[in-house]
Amino acid sequence: MTFGKPVRRSSLISQVTEQLRDEICSGRWAVGAKIPTETALSELTGTGRNTVREAVQALVHTGLLERRQGSGTYVVATSDVGGTLGKYFAGAHERDVTELRQALDVTAAALAARRRTPDDITRLQSLLDERFRCWAESDTEAAVAADVTLHRAIVEASHNAVYLEFYDSLLPSIAQTVDRHVHATGAGFHDEHRHLIQAIVDGDETAATTAARDLFAELLTT
Repeated sequence: MTFGKPVRRSSLISQVTEQLRDEICSGRWAVGAKIPTETALSELTGTGRNTVREAVQALVHTGLLERRQGSGTYVVATSDVGGTLGKYFAGAHERDVTELRQALDVTAAALAARRRTPDDITRLQSLLDERFRCWAESDTEAAVAADVTLHRAIVEASHNAVYLEFYDSLLPSIAQTVDRHVHATGAGFHDEHRHLIQAIVDGDETAATTAARDLFAELLTT
């Protein structure tokens, strides 16, 4: 990966911040992705690690990035608005987040069934297989990540950019609630996910809506 124009000496932090922001907003660094290390970013931008550290911290403050102790720095939103919403959702009650997610996912499932492309179908089926594989290997961390990625892909398949932007702002909170639920119950809801993806693949809006509602009915009562 390379950046475009070389960084001028003036306002280095602001310039590097904008370069990093562009990587995020363009989608080259996707939500959930771990960004390069400070050393790598220093080499890519041609600036010192202190400058990079300040630029990254500025994006942490806006809510686009999140530092995770012992793991690295991750993209959690693709816009300042999404970052602000993400901070709000982070402090929300778990049941409130799940109920909001229910409304979003049910509508997204219907839209995806109506608008999914051949590429969407291939990706959804692949992600569903990956989700099953992670559960079969009892890799809880990977299973949670695969679950979140699958549901985000459903929203992507709705082909509504505003919907996806809002959903992305909720992703960190979704991941936390899924992780807590999995550790508390061990429930995988594999049949429900299989029915949901099949309905979307078949282009059956009614079945997709029903499958999404059934899945969340289980989630909210388990």
